[in-house]
Parts: sequence; structure tokens; C-alpha cells
Amino acid sequence: MFSFNILVEEKSFVRTLTLNRPQKLNALSYTMISQLLKYFKAYEEDSNVKLVIVKGMGKAFSAGGDAKAAARFTTEGHWTFFAKFYEKQLSLNYVMATYRKPQVSLINGIVMGGGAGASMHGKFRVVTENTLETLYYLRINRGHRHVFAMPETSLGLFPDVGASYFLSRLPGFLGEYLGLTGARMDGAEMLACGLATHFVLSSVREGRSQNIGQCLMREYRMLCHAGRGTVSYDFFEWDPYKLESISEEMVDQYFNKVDEEDWEDLKLPTRGKPISQARSKL
Repeated sequence: MFSFNILVEEKSFVRTLTLNRPQKLNALSYTMISQLLKYFKAYEEDSNVKLVIVKGMGKAFSAGGDAKAAARFTTEGHWTFFAKFYEKQLSLNYVMATYRKPQVSLINGIVMGGGAGASMHGKFRVVTENTLETLYYLRINRGHRHVFAMPETSLGLFPDVGASYFLSRLPGFLGEYLGLTGARMDGAEMLACGLATHFVLSSVREGRSQNIGQCLMREYRMLCHAGRGTVSYDFFEWDPYKLESISEEMVDQYFNKVDEEDWEDLKLPTRGKPISQARSKL
């Protein structure tokens, strides 16, 4: 059965699978897991596919498996449905972990529980400054958009989806600590301990969905704010110089229009097509 909860993009030898359930933070339903498993198996046998990318729509990669549906199965006495759900999910984890083709997990935002299982087993795990970890953090900061976690112990369960494999391979006792406490980690920390393989600023990744004109216009705004001293007048040393002193609002200002009466957005030369349709040679 076709599902709009998994979007498929085909470009040359690359297949991109997008988890498309943003209103539920891309929580993985049984149908979504089944679709992912189907695509991964098919692409592994397809000689026209050389690379598989998995990402999430909106502010989350995936907040985990659909725990609400799984819990309903058990409370209604249908524990075999519960077992079937996890059988399918763990099968997906195994196929991803043993995949014979390169796969990239683009983790920009919330990734928890089952979402970690659908990303940590990828060969390349790309995080951004928007990746963080823990259930308690999510409860305290509901308006925040950055989270990563293995929160199962707080739900009376245990870290699954292959976490006993990838957490046990972290340095020292870090894996045990994360599994038992659900402590949060940001993207840089995930890179440092090996959970992630690459770190990319989300503003750079945003450029992938924009054309050259849109990218240049965004950079122009950032340059104007830097020259104007909207946040800092110091070109040589950031003020404030401590990262924890920098708020999201301060960063967001660089992408907004300059609040000056005589200021205008970048006006690019006419090239026969509107800027929204302009394409570069890359």
C-alpha cells in the first residue's frame, strides 16, 4: 500500500527517502517501517541505485517508534500485534546495519528511540547544530526544535532498535550512561563520541533546497548584519565570546531583513529568468 508518510525522490543513482509525518515529529508507524524496509530491500538489488539517503520532514528526523499505537496493542490485550510491530522494526534495523550499499542519515533536529534505530545504523550519519538528546529536555523545552535521545528507561522499557550494539561501542561507559539516564547529547558531542560521522551547519544544508540566487541573497543579509554590527561589532573575536551566551534569536537575526529605512535586499542582475527559477551550472 502506498504511503504519503514516506516520500521518495529519485535523482540519477541516488534515492532519497523522507519521513513525512511532521505533525507527529515523524514517529514511525507500522506502515512507515514496512515501507522503509520494502524500499531498502528493493534498492539493494537495483543496479541503478548507488546511494540511499534518509531524512525527516520538518523539525525532526524522527521522535521514535509510534509508542502510542504499540501501547494500545498491549493494553487491549493484543501483545502479538505489539511483537509484530517490533519484529518489523528490528528487521529494518538489521537490513540497514548490514546494507551492502552506501547510505546516509541526515539528522537535522529531533531524533529519539526508534528514530535513532533508523539512523545510527547508516554508514554515514550527518548531524547539525540542531541535533540534541533527551526526553526530559523535550518536556521542559517544548518550544525548542533540537533533540536526540534514547528515552526508553523513562518509559519503563529499555534501549532497543540495536542500541545495545551501537551504545556499547561508545568510549568508556558513555553508552551505559546514555542508555540508563537518557542524558542529552548535541550534534557536536555525537560527532566526538562516534555516534555521528559528520557535522554540517544546517544553514549550509538549507542551500541544497535553494537556487544560487536565493543562497546569495541569504548571504547578503548575513554580510549586512555583520557589517552593521547587529549582534557584534567585533570582526576578530565574537562578542559574546562564549557559545552558551549566544541565543537562537541572536543567530536568527542574521537571516532577517535589515531593519533600516533605506536598506534593500540584494538585487541581482536580470538573467532571462526570475531568480526563483535561476539555476547555476553545479
